[in-house]
Amino acid sequence: MIDISKYKNVVLLDHPLLKHKITNLRDKKTGTNQFRLLVKEIAVIEGYEALRHLKTKMIEIETPIEKTIQPVVDRKSVCFVPILRAGLGMADGMLELVPGATCGHIGLYRDEETKAPVEYYCKLPSDINEKEVFLIDPMLATGGSAIDAVEMLKKHGAKRITFICIIAAPEGVKAFSEKYPDIPLYIGALDRELNDKAYICPGLGDCGDRTFGTVKGEK
Repeated sequence: MIDISKYKNVVLLDHPLLKHKITNLRDKKTGTNQFRLLVKEIAVIEGYEALRHLKTKMIEIETPIEKTIQPVVDRKSVCFVPILRAGLGMADGMLELVPGATCGHIGLYRDEETKAPVEYYCKLPSDINEKEVFLIDPMLATGGSAIDAVEMLKKHGAKRITFICIIAAPEGVKAFSEKYPDIPLYIGALDRELNDKAYICPGLGDCGDRTFGTVKGEK
């Protein structure tokens, strides 16, 4: 197992409820509807931790007792960017935390032979350079997709980026952290290794297929 303590950007979350929900997510008996709900719930827990450093601004409100100046999050300064398609399930949970946040989308898929990520879509807010960007994808396997997605964000002007995933392989953590040691990486669970097909072990299978009900062999 990798020693993540040497990577200062990595935060391995340790909440009992998070562990419980990830265990249920892994179970092959978990059906599509329940799987989708678990991804959303896990994103809420992870988002609560990853968003704790958001800046606030002061506004005037009136309580039943008196007027007062209190802090609120500047929702327009937050941008969630799921990596399609599996990241869409996490976006729902993040938007529950910050309903007024903007969203971008990055489309990548893994070439089955080369295992390399292939870009097919990118749509981001024009003012992304002014936003706190949270890149989200359930799985960090080889790290290729996450690294490519960060490159795309940077090319469009993003300056403040955080990456959030549910399950990570040691190989992906190493690759991402060595490439971007300044980008915070939040992980729900750190798994053992990648197999020869670049799947995370023990993992949970193909998250996109399980989220959207397109698992091979299922009808």
